[in-house]
Amino acid sequence: MKITVDVVVSVIGVAFFIWLAVRALKRAEDPAKMFFKLAFTIPFVIFCIWLAGRTGLFGPFVIVAMGVVLSVMWTPHLSEWIFKPLTSLYDGGTEPPEPKPYYSIAQTKRKLNHPLEAMIAVREQLAKFPNDYEGVMLLAAIQAEDTKDLASAEITLNHFCDQPNPPPLRFAAAMKQLADWHIKLAQDVDSARAALEKIIARFPDTELSLQAAQRIAHLGGTEKQLIASLDRQPMAVPEGIKDAGLRDSIRDLVPAETDPAQLAADFVKHLEQHPLDTEAREKLALIYADYYQRLDLTTAELNQLIETPNQPGKRVAHWLNLLADLQIRLGADYETVRGTLEKIVERFPDLAAGEMARTRLGRLKLELKGKKETPGVKLGVYEQNIGLKSGSRRQL
Repeated sequence: MKITVDVVVSVIGVAFFIWLAVRALKRAEDPAKMFFKLAFTIPFVIFCIWLAGRTGLFGPFVIVAMGVVLSVMWTPHLSEWIFKPLTSLYDGGTEPPEPKPYYSIAQTKRKLNHPLEAMIAVREQLAKFPNDYEGVMLLAAIQAEDTKDLASAEITLNHFCDQPNPPPLRFAAAMKQLADWHIKLAQDVDSARAALEKIIARFPDTELSLQAAQRIAHLGGTEKQLIASLDRQPMAVPEGIKDAGLRDSIRDLVPAETDPAQLAADFVKHLEQHPLDTEAREKLALIYADYYQRLDLTTAELNQLIETPNQPGKRVAHWLNLLADLQIRLGADYETVRGTLEKIVERFPDLAAGEMARTRLGRLKLELKGKKETPGVKLGVYEQNIGLKSGSRRQL
């Protein structure tokens, strides 16, 4: 029985030693050197044990000498095996670094005004890391801005965006950049609009599509600016008033304010074409409140903004707070204002906006008490219907 146990223990010991040897060879920086050490250690230990048994009283000295030799050979490796798990927390261990592209050479070539060499350097990295966003954008930027080849830049970005599952944020960023280049470098508003429309088509009913629609809604102003810059007409400067300082009044010299009715009509017409333009709709709501004291029309416009799907929470909280402010200013009752503030608490219970709404609810009666009701302004038939046309009321 004892012989069997000794044999089993010996086999386990030999197997464990072989496992350590193989593991050491795999992890060694110099496998040949490690193999030599292992090949020397095994017969050296066997010889020392045999010699210690043969020398009698000198056996312990042989064992000590063997220990000294082995410690010199193996102490560095043993300390590394013991402490490596701890040091790996700081130096990353023996794991190879994650491969990633490097564009420093390309960027340097670009700064030195060598765009063709820079593009070659970028393409070398993209060959190893296809569709790397940083490399694609850098290549497109060199093509559009340095070589003035906007068509090639568009092909580069379209190739990136046409992959099966492009990251939404990067897809949108690429198309927005392409739109900027079309406007800045080619004065081509139509192509810019087409690039932004790709975002809406690829990611409908998302915050990205709302942002793209907002940008499209303001391209008309950009187009007018481009036309004006290309078709500059001589501008006659009227002669100034020589006796302005001698007049009793200069009221006739003050420019007339823009007609609120005309502003409202312009916004209504604009919103019929671009119903997702949140900036225009908010301005229209403020016109209804500031110039006409029409809380019903103001509430309708702001509610349309608040209920639009996929709007950022920060913007929704802003519109709800704005609605509460205008309700107080225009004389709404306590229950109406409280209902608006409670919507903020319900939608954003754990955010700063919800906490601010709770605080405001606590002092709402005092806030209402400090406000005086503003008498309504009687409007004509046209003014009563401003903003109620089917186009501006269209559901999104």
